[in-house]
Amino acid sequence: MKLALIGFGQAGGKIVDEFLAFDEQIDGGFVEAAIAVNSATVDLQGLENVPQENRVLVGQARVKGHGVGADNELGAEVTEEDIDEIQGAVDKIPVHEIDAFLVVAGMGGGTGSGGAPVLAKHLNRIYTEPVYGLGVLPGTDEGGIYTLNAARSFQTFVREVDNLLVFDNDAWRSAGESVEGGYDRINKEIVERFGLLFAAGEVGHDDDVAESVVDSSEIINTLESGISTIGYARETVDSDDGLLSSFRGEETFDEGEATNRMTSLVRKATLGRMTLPCDVSSADRGLVVATGPAEHLNRKGVERGRQWLEDETASMEIRGGDYPMSDRDEVGAIVLLSGVTDIPRVDQLQQVAIEAQETTETVKANAQDEFASLVDTGGELDALF
Repeated sequence: MKLALIGFGQAGGKIVDEFLAFDEQIDGGFVEAAIAVNSATVDLQGLENVPQENRVLVGQARVKGHGVGADNELGAEVTEEDIDEIQGAVDKIPVHEIDAFLVVAGMGGGTGSGGAPVLAKHLNRIYTEPVYGLGVLPGTDEGGIYTLNAARSFQTFVREVDNLLVFDNDAWRSAGESVEGGYDRINKEIVERFGLLFAAGEVGHDDDVAESVVDSSEIINTLESGISTIGYARETVDSDDGLLSSFRGEETFDEGEATNRMTSLVRKATLGRMTLPCDVSSADRGLVVATGPAEHLNRKGVERGRQWLEDETASMEIRGGDYPMSDRDEVGAIVLLSGVTDIPRVDQLQQVAIEAQETTETVKANAQDEFASLVDTGGELDALF
């Protein structure tokens, strides 16, 4: 699947930078173009892989390249004001060669959480290609302002994109891990999961051909609307200890065992740690992709895993296929669940947004009462003199 990636804000830019490195590493061919947008000059300068000419600084007239300071309303405003600057970079993309746009942003900061929904709305108005969002939720320990930003941005972002793929930092941070080390590891987790999904079907001239190709239409049909999450499970192909020997095309090949192993990987991917934890049964649509060396993939296992996911979700819209990767020493299963609705973290964010709105209304009402009281007092004083 050919994508135009647009990283918005510090987190979005770093993730797009990592996507470019991963795409080159696996020779995936899924990144057609990459742009980074930020209100902070230093964040744009810190990128390694996004071309210099594709780095866009917004809000220069307002914040002088120093960022918006976690103010996502200001982030939205400077994006609106400088949307033509961003469009200038988008105009360089050969849009006729892409399958979709992917706008990537951290949802806790100011620039990304405020600006990404504005850009998504703009792109959807101009182009016929799908516009997807990849939103990264902040950990609950990162501070109240970041959670509030995420609560506000989430509601807007999911409305402006064709589908919002979500990664929840709260479910992935390790105890005792440094902030910088944690984010670097998390970014790699994000990029591997979503990168393998989008790379599926982009077959080069010297690649193995999938038995059941997962082309862009399969992914687009799965990402029809709503919120999505991804699970991923893998096992190393090790000839020394016989692990996954059932995947090999040897005389001792046991197709039944191979089928069971692949089905097990699909189950692990689904029931293990998803990018956004949710109730699997609430998904409307799904996609199963087996990855790894072609000779170690088992089509019956993929089909059985797909049927198992059909039963778990009670959905008839579960697709499946394989993505052969000759240079990998692992066999894996990617499970994409789309249209999920039973999501505890989103319920929490919605509650935060409601409480924030109520607090704002209370403060506003109190301020109006105090002003009215002052006016009344002033009138009484005037009467005395």
